[in-house]
Amino acid sequence: MTKLMTLSEAIQLHVHDGDLLYASGFTHLIPFAAAHEIIRQGIKDITLARATPDLIYDQLVAAGCARKLIFSYMGNPGVGSLRRLRAAIESGELEWEEYSHFSMISRLKAGASGLPFMPMKQTGAVDLEAQNPAFKRVMDPYTGEEVVVVPPLKPDVVVVHAQRADSTGNAHIWGILGEQRLAAFASRRVILTAEEIVDEEVIRSDPNRTLIPGLVVDAVCHVPYCTHPSYTQGYYDRDNELYLAWDQISKTQEGVQSYLEEWVYDLPDRAAYWEKLGPEVHRRLSAGTFLSQPVNYGDYSNQDNHDV
Repeated sequence: MTKLMTLSEAIQLHVHDGDLLYASGFTHLIPFAAAHEIIRQGIKDITLARATPDLIYDQLVAAGCARKLIFSYMGNPGVGSLRRLRAAIESGELEWEEYSHFSMISRLKAGASGLPFMPMKQTGAVDLEAQNPAFKRVMDPYTGEEVVVVPPLKPDVVVVHAQRADSTGNAHIWGILGEQRLAAFASRRVILTAEEIVDEEVIRSDPNRTLIPGLVVDAVCHVPYCTHPSYTQGYYDRDNELYLAWDQISKTQEGVQSYLEEWVYDLPDRAAYWEKLGPEVHRRLSAGTFLSQPVNYGDYSNQDNHDV
């Protein structure tokens, strides 16, 4: 059965006030279009969880959508601080809970596996342990030594972007792989956005690339250019100019509000957003073509192959 719907419908159906939201993707495949739709729909009191908040959460916080942030590393990558997030934390407006990258991913592993906690080797992040009561220590029953443990992270909803998917949610992802699979299995509801919607045969042709299986997906949305100013490997590049510009835009709440009015509230959807960026930006972000070598899975079209 098809799970296809518009992004607007998916957000309305699956993201609610007070939810714990995980927007997945590491460096690329960051689902900005979903964040913009959440802003348009005025969803409030969200707990935002993410290994690297990036501009996507700066915008959600500036729009007044969030009450808490759960994160590891916070910054405008290669540029500096996330100014709106930092201001909201320092003013006490935004609750926060900090982890190392490894402990954040360990929480997702526990959530995806249905485990009550995940043990970790003791690391140098003892300051985090001192400040965050979610870090605990237990005795290893095999060695008698102490190990650090963290609780599972179980988002109410996760948004995952993929290069291509079929209508039931089986999705191919390539390039830098982040925590998408863990987040999808840990979450109660999964919204999958994709650059392309393809036939099931395309997905079946390369099963090893199927990072997200349809069995965990609740909604499938065709959203080309979903991740700008992030990037989608093979479709468009990262817009470094906007990341640099955001440092100036986000210096004031008024600057961000002006940006949100022009690029979120005044636009109906992602197609209008991409059109507004214009052909010059489209050309600048063109990914070009660099194909991988084909993989031979063998020919199973002839039943005689099995009669050996």
